[in-house]
Amino acid sequence: MIETDVCIIGAGPGGAAAALRLAQLGIPSVLIDKAQFPRDKVCGDGLTGRTVAILNRIDPDIVRTLEKSPIQADSWGVTFSMDNKREFPVPFRKDYKKGDDSTPCFVSKRIHFDNHLIDMVRKQPLIQLFEGKSIEKHDYTVQKTPSGEDVGVWTVSDKKSDFQVRAKILIVASGPLSPFMRHVANIKVDPKHNAGAVRAYYKNVKGCHKDNFIELHFLKDHLPGYFWIFPLPNGEANVGFGMLTETISKRKVNLEKSLLDIIQNRPGIKERFAEAELDGKIVGFPLPLGSKRHQLSGDGYMLVGDSASLVDPLTGEGIGNAVYSGYIAADQAEKCLKAQNFSKEFMKDYDVRVWRVMGTELNLSYRLQRIGKYPSVFNFVLWVASRNVQISELVYAMFNNIDVRKKVLNPVFWFKMVINAK
Repeated sequence: MIETDVCIIGAGPGGAAAALRLAQLGIPSVLIDKAQFPRDKVCGDGLTGRTVAILNRIDPDIVRTLEKSPIQADSWGVTFSMDNKREFPVPFRKDYKKGDDSTPCFVSKRIHFDNHLIDMVRKQPLIQLFEGKSIEKHDYTVQKTPSGEDVGVWTVSDKKSDFQVRAKILIVASGPLSPFMRHVANIKVDPKHNAGAVRAYYKNVKGCHKDNFIELHFLKDHLPGYFWIFPLPNGEANVGFGMLTETISKRKVNLEKSLLDIIQNRPGIKERFAEAELDGKIVGFPLPLGSKRHQLSGDGYMLVGDSASLVDPLTGEGIGNAVYSGYIAADQAEKCLKAQNFSKEFMKDYDVRVWRVMGTELNLSYRLQRIGKYPSVFNFVLWVASRNVQISELVYAMFNNIDVRKKVLNPVFWFKMVINAK
């Protein structure tokens, strides 16, 4: 039996960030994952500015070494398109010059990025990392302290071995379908607030931006959803397609067939894949969207990342919020340990902080996602944007600035944009 104050289940970006932040605070932890690293994780592989910012808070060396590593490609912007009739490239920084300062965004295969974080974890003496341990049992008991106070304790176990950990706090970062989510948190997948996606790796995709702009293609007969191309190092690309689970079910959509149909038959795209080669299999994954609030904590536990359903409903990006929620969970764990209070009432401060820093953004993303069901809206946005260079900054800011997102939802904003379009 291993004794610790904090046990983290799941060593992806959310769990690793929580462990690294705890170490920064001088708090030991146990970090457990069912896989052996390096391991693949199905994802779009984009690392946004939020991811970079939080990792820099924990340890600037994480980002500094990533910038110099061959496992990543610098990305300097995003290109939006609607049925390939109109493209709208938006740089992440106005008048940028590569190499002038730190990279705003990276694209890196999760098998490499997650292992990069685990390499950082292994350097921390305050973190005990256990790989290949599948936690399926979670028992919560109340014990008496020497002073006679009641304190709740979690005991988690690997059914296939005698591996057990006892902890005052659990940070759960094991995804939306893990045993903890099914049997303890009792949070089920809601098709209205979940997306399904497929991802493939291709070599030799033509026509990618010279500065590795990521591409989001909104195709009229595949809304609400989008097809993406994210350039990777060594001439590879992460290529995928995602759609709301509710829509997939209603339309009986086969995501893999839809992805291949886009690649093989869609004008403007098929030409770029004429000489491309599929590297590996097409694989699917769920995206638990942050468009529906639910409880993120309870007696002695907190949910982070995909376990907390914090994926952005508009962009499908989840790594940034996973890392940020792991960071916040570590801060809350420090407060709990100082107060020796692990009750669900005290733990609610975690929920409050998460929703304070992410709630408005997630809600606005959800509203914009719902508007995006209508092809005419996307065409209108790109038509206006293509006629006014100032709007390129506003469109990018929409994904990073809450006040701008609020403006985008106001019809008066678009009336002014049309009047000023040139």
